[in-house]
Amino acid sequence: MIYTAPCKINLGLNILRRRPDNYHDIETAMFVVPTLCDVIELLGRPSGTVEFSSGGIAVDCPPEDNLALKAYHAVRAAHDIGGALIHLHKNVPYGAGLGGGSSDVMTVIRALSDHYALGLSPDAMASIGATIGSDTPFFAHTSPMICTGRGEIMSPAPWLADTLRGLCLVIVKPPCGVSTAQAYAGIVPRQPARPLAEVLHAPVDTWRESLVNDFEEPVFARLPILADIKSTLYDHGAIYASMSGSGSAIFAISHTPMPDNIFPDEYFTHHTVL
Repeated sequence: MIYTAPCKINLGLNILRRRPDNYHDIETAMFVVPTLCDVIELLGRPSGTVEFSSGGIAVDCPPEDNLALKAYHAVRAAHDIGGALIHLHKNVPYGAGLGGGSSDVMTVIRALSDHYALGLSPDAMASIGATIGSDTPFFAHTSPMICTGRGEIMSPAPWLADTLRGLCLVIVKPPCGVSTAQAYAGIVPRQPARPLAEVLHAPVDTWRESLVNDFEEPVFARLPILADIKSTLYDHGAIYASMSGSGSAIFAISHTPMPDNIFPDEYFTHHTVL
């Protein structure tokens, strides 16, 4: 069986407070980008063992630490399943804030549920995925969500699909990454002036002044090139531009397609219509 594992962008990201468990409470909207995805092939294996391989973009960890393999072990710990052959073809850049690894986790969980007829509901898949990463539960769903807590508490935000329908999206990632730990190191939690849902209900043309990602200030200080990318996107007609998650991908929303030659060839770029 072959599955696609789409990435996401964050529309706003507020870091509200540090929790007693050393995580942070956040508030963000996550939006699936189905045209930029990893591809996962999963086959059952009668021997009961698991084998993992990967291709495409080189992943910065040994195979035994890949999140797709961790997803298999998480499902096997909860359910009586056999072995699997898992091949990941990586198209979504890592260290980008696009949730590629989290999406891979949920896609493996979904594939195992299908292959072994587990009948897992989205909530059941999200529960397994949450043991691996805070963003993972989002990918059990396909509609936009406002995510709170560590990111695992989700409320549907269907109006966002209508708000963005027909607009153009470009994702740009330079050849540098940001670890989540690095991004959080510079964060000072704060309460936003307006609730995120209120900001997102306003027209997209107003988001530039009101929809913020709290990670931008510390990450831009570490990597000024990201601020330059954001500025360039506005110079070329973006109505809203932001870093996604903890970076280092920057995305822009515009009424018409962005030029495809404004960044160096070594930058990753992806253009689509929402």
